[in-house]
Amino acid sequence: MTEEPQKPAGSQTLSRGIRVLEVLAAADRNLSIDELAAELGLHRSVAYRLLRTLEHHGLVARDASGRLELGTGLAALAAGVSRDLQQVALPELNEVANELGMTCLVAVLADVDEAVTLVSASPRRSTAVISYRPGHRHPITRGGPGKAILAGLPDDAWPAGVPDELRQEIDESRRRGYTHSHDEVVPSLRSVAVPLMLAGQPPASIAVIHVSMPKPEDEIAERLRAAADAITRAYGG
Repeated sequence: MTEEPQKPAGSQTLSRGIRVLEVLAAADRNLSIDELAAELGLHRSVAYRLLRTLEHHGLVARDASGRLELGTGLAALAAGVSRDLQQVALPELNEVANELGMTCLVAVLADVDEAVTLVSASPRRSTAVISYRPGHRHPITRGGPGKAILAGLPDDAWPAGVPDELRQEIDESRRRGYTHSHDEVVPSLRSVAVPLMLAGQPPASIAVIHVSMPKPEDEIAERLRAAADAITRAYGG
């Protein structure tokens, strides 16, 4: 397997370690070392050395079958990221999750063109609970949470290369007041989302995800807007 080319500046090892965490966060299941190495384009031995270091710091762990997952050490690091927003949003996310029986989350804009899950809440009682871990990221051009962030941004702040078809979809979403998606990020999952814009915070969205919609999308979106308003008031907006 051919390793990634040398980069002109910065630490290649650090960059690779960060990519390990990004790949594990974006995966919809725990990965084997071979799967991770293939995703990174690295030889297995290189991936293994990176993993040993990340495991030592508690940033990567292994499940009972030896497959890789994000470690609990990340929680301590993540606790300081937008801490106020997490603390304000979580009670509202819990209320929405338990009321609708769907996982509810806040996603924020990162690196110009990606949506990253900041905090999420799962319903206490549900026949099918969808786990969507903080740190999960995907392009803002896909999925309800990402497209809701896109809808909340002025067009001149969008990443380059947004196709005309998506521009038309976002225009319709703005008129409708919410975005939706199906099978765009994780197979079989549906989502409904609305923008969440707070002073001093990156552009964000609040969304629910599930394998099905227990209520009409417009009713779900109305509940999300109420939650977004409550978060904005609690945050001092």
